[in-house]
Amino acid sequence: MGRVGAVTFRPMATRTGLDRLVAQDFAPLKGRAIGVVCNQASVALDLRHITEHLMPLHGQSQLKVAALFGPQHGLWGHTQDNMIEWEGGEGREGIPVYSLYGEHREPTDDMLRGVELLVIDLQDVGARYYTFIWTMALCLKACERLGTQVLVLDRPNPLNGQTVQGTVLEEAFASFVGLFPLPIRHGMTIGEVAVLLQQRHFPSARVEVVRMEGWDRSMYFDQTGLPWAMPSPNMPTPDTAIVYPGGCLIEGTKLSEGRGTTRPFEIFGAPYVDGWELSRALNEIALAGAHFRPVQFQPTFHKFVGEICEGGFLHVTDRSTFDPVLAYAAAFQEIVRRWRDRFEWRDPPYEYEYRLPPIDILAGNSWLRQAVERLEPLDQIQERMRSECDAFAEARQAALLY
Repeated sequence: MGRVGAVTFRPMATRTGLDRLVAQDFAPLKGRAIGVVCNQASVALDLRHITEHLMPLHGQSQLKVAALFGPQHGLWGHTQDNMIEWEGGEGREGIPVYSLYGEHREPTDDMLRGVELLVIDLQDVGARYYTFIWTMALCLKACERLGTQVLVLDRPNPLNGQTVQGTVLEEAFASFVGLFPLPIRHGMTIGEVAVLLQQRHFPSARVEVVRMEGWDRSMYFDQTGLPWAMPSPNMPTPDTAIVYPGGCLIEGTKLSEGRGTTRPFEIFGAPYVDGWELSRALNEIALAGAHFRPVQFQPTFHKFVGEICEGGFLHVTDRSTFDPVLAYAAAFQEIVRRWRDRFEWRDPPYEYEYRLPPIDILAGNSWLRQAVERLEPLDQIQERMRSECDAFAEARQAALLY
């Protein structure tokens, strides 16, 4: 083990794009005016935030931090829920801070004025609906228009870089939780997503990725040796990320997805659900890598605040065989089967989409919702998702960096 200041670190840990720049004393940025898209999880292996590394260089005029940009939940992750907007302002040393979640999800020309290089350092969680990759996409769009160079500091996909699961977005269902066709679990790093976006949608964008060292596609986050800093308020652990590609679909319903508890997305239910009956039924299906434990919970905010709910806690018993989208589709079906008169899909708006049902923009189609409502066989649902993902997995090969 080694030490940086008072922080113990593992010498053999994966090195992110940020860690590689730290090792170079940020030489590629010297003498340039930069903008930085980051949030509270943009930390190096020494647990210091990217701005903690950059500000001394800014103060010594070795580079200029011209602006900071924060994604959904704020620069420091302070807003709990979706569609709770935050304002920018003035940060340290008088540097302007801009929100890319709210009125302006794409940086304006004024925001990027004076920025020669836009540095993006965000921890994605490997799911299409996690909005950070779409914030990045809109940054690429703006920078392509202005001719501004983009430097993406790569970070691990917490769910590994091999497994591709779920439905692939149909273009008619594009929204801020899916601007372009990707599967729900895309199996790419944020740097690879940037390459894919540049290849397919922003061909004139000047995009470079600072690759990681010591990461391979089979790794889950807990195998990287890196510290977990919550990338958003309801992503407390890497375990949350593993269930999230399915668990986020609950946001398209009026069920509680466990916001207001300490284990969101792993916990789900509603006051009308019998958690013991539901868990028993789901366990009888014997979904690979999944076990449902009955729970009662009382959300402290969000849906059913202060009410006692029942439902399930989803334990992943084998993440190599676990299919999160199938698991939550099964949960929806069992709830519909027993409490059809109480179960409801959520109404729009959701993530700035006012036309379509939230479940449809999350799924990226209408067929998954219909399959749940009709109680279609799970093996048919799984086969359709597998077919869509196989086609994508082959098409993404040109964008892979590892």
